Amino acid sequence: MGVKTFNPGHTLESSRGIVYIKQVNLLKCFAKSIFNDLFVTDQVVHSLQEHLEAAVNWLKLAHTVNPNHGMSWGYSLKGGWRASYREISGYIAVTFFDLARQLKDDDSYNRAVAISKWLCQVQNADGSISDPRYGTEGIVFDTGQVLLGLVRAFEESQDLHFLQAAQKARDWLIKVADSEHRWTRNTHFGIPHVYNTRVAWSLLRFNAFSPSLEGEKVALANLDWALSQQRNGWFEQCAFRREDIPFTHTIAYTIRGLLESGILLREQKYIDAAIKGAEAVIEHLRDDGFIPGQIDTEGRAHGNYCCLTGNCQMAIIWLKIFQITGEQQFYHAATKSLRYVMSYQDISTSDINIRGAIKGSHPIWGKYTRLSYPSWATKFFIDGLLMLSNLEP
Repeated sequence: MGVKTFNPGHTLESSRGIVYIKQVNLLKCFAKSIFNDLFVTDQVVHSLQEHLEAAVNWLKLAHTVNPNHGMSWGYSLKGGWRASYREISGYIAVTFFDLARQLKDDDSYNRAVAISKWLCQVQNADGSISDPRYGTEGIVFDTGQVLLGLVRAFEESQDLHFLQAAQKARDWLIKVADSEHRWTRNTHFGIPHVYNTRVAWSLLRFNAFSPSLEGEKVALANLDWALSQQRNGWFEQCAFRREDIPFTHTIAYTIRGLLESGILLREQKYIDAAIKGAEAVIEHLRDDGFIPGQIDTEGRAHGNYCCLTGNCQMAIIWLKIFQITGEQQFYHAATKSLRYVMSYQDISTSDINIRGAIKGSHPIWGKYTRLSYPSWATKFFIDGLLMLSNLEP
């Protein structure tokens, strides 16, 4: 039996004190966030650069809080900072690489590489990526999002370890497709999802480095199935569960996957489907930039909150379509959408845990990631601002 030693710097009383302080700070943050969303109506929008800088600083904090180099899920008013999240770490690495390039930021590059190395460490032996909350079995969507990060990591660093990890992920995604080359297993809640167009996009991205007819066949099968699910711009089987009404978050996932795949393949039918979906969402865009957080497959809005994450994602899509078509309605839609998010980004609070972060929903008690600041909301916000800054005169 080991001898217990006394550590005057870490007594039981001091530990309890730290926990108490954390709980008090959380309570203060909770109360202020609720108060602001209930009573503060005159929101201040600063310059694009100020909002971008605050968002980047917060995203870096979300990486720093976990010592294992994965991206934190984000900050929750119900419990503080959460553990690393593999799926979003993949595509947030892409954002850090973008920041490194556009802002000449070596710190962002180093973070992107560190995150990518961590993803190689947590990759399953079969090449898949799992979510520990649901077990050890690989998940198609999570693996696809990490594949996007690994492809970009190899592209930027030429490190063969990233290429090999990407190869394993790609091979697994091909292997788990069914006899019709579709992803109907190893999916969230065991059902097919049209938003796996983002996974098809990741397969096609990897094909640029290691062409695979099987990989392309699987990607096309899932893209074509998504097209078969589109009705008047909206998609069937677009929610996390069959009975759920889709968030703008998953609607945007689906549209973005089709758009990016169409661009890579130079296949107009996928681009046209993405444009049709993007136009359908514009019909719900208010002049102030608000988009309802959930829209059903008949195009009917649900809920009186905004999924800020979806706003940011749709802004990216609209800006990309503007670049393709030159149609001003898409540019104006993107600027309205991002401005709405900017108006609810607190860049002046003294609480570093939320300063510069983007809430999942506004008001913060909205259904999407309720009472939380998910890291991917800020990631998509940064992506949108970077695109907008490149297009502004």
